Amino acid sequence: MTAQSDTFLDRFGRFIAGRLQVESSGYQPYTPSDPETLLRVLVPGDILLIEGNQRISATIKYLTQSTWSHSALYVGDALPEPEDGSERPRLIEVNLGEGCVAVPLSKYRTYNTRICRANGLSPSDRDQVVGFMVERLGLKYDMKNIFDMLRYLFPVPMPVRWRRRAIAFGSGDPTRAICSSLIAQAYERINYPILPEVTLAPGRASAQSTYSRQEILHIRHHSLYTPRDFDLSPYFRIVKPTLEYGFDYKSVVWAHQA
Repeated sequence: MTAQSDTFLDRFGRFIAGRLQVESSGYQPYTPSDPETLLRVLVPGDILLIEGNQRISATIKYLTQSTWSHSALYVGDALPEPEDGSERPRLIEVNLGEGCVAVPLSKYRTYNTRICRANGLSPSDRDQVVGFMVERLGLKYDMKNIFDMLRYLFPVPMPVRWRRRAIAFGSGDPTRAICSSLIAQAYERINYPILPEVTLAPGRASAQSTYSRQEILHIRHHSLYTPRDFDLSPYFRIVKPTLEYGFDYKSVVWAHQA
């Protein structure tokens, strides 16, 4: 991914990326995110899942059978404040056509979101995950990889067992896959599981005791991860901002009581 002169394929790639990122009209979130509340709750290393309303978002949601089409990693104050006084970028994400970029929390003010937090993450491992993402800022999407984008532009019905492969097909580089691939790679570096494949240890399948049938956890390749996997993972906690500061259902005022 070295700098080269602008070619027809580059221009064509940008055209397709633009078509895929056109937003759908009429999108209304059920519980839109409040950047100030997110800032109080999020900790570095948290994963923010986003529903998304772009054309590519609809395809990813179909292929993954999920509400979530995009993910970003929260890095806290790891990045400096902009010199122009604008909002500090606190999320790092991978976008089609752009590559790895840093954005402020307010970008997703009008979207449904969910916070996924790795349980029991040590401070040093948390720093490694954040550092991994920061080091990859500026990594560009290869516009010559047109086929990767075309499969999102013309989605076709396919069996459920093929859908995950359809997302990762042809995507050996994390910047050529969807956003969750790079985040999964960051957690892979610290050997933190997301959705491990479970197999029985060789020669232990017929053993009777629980101890002798010890399972081996195999972490999937990072290119096969999708945003919903962090939601489904048994190792990531779902953090809901409204519950973090003492929600009392008796204090809710209903319309028929007002």
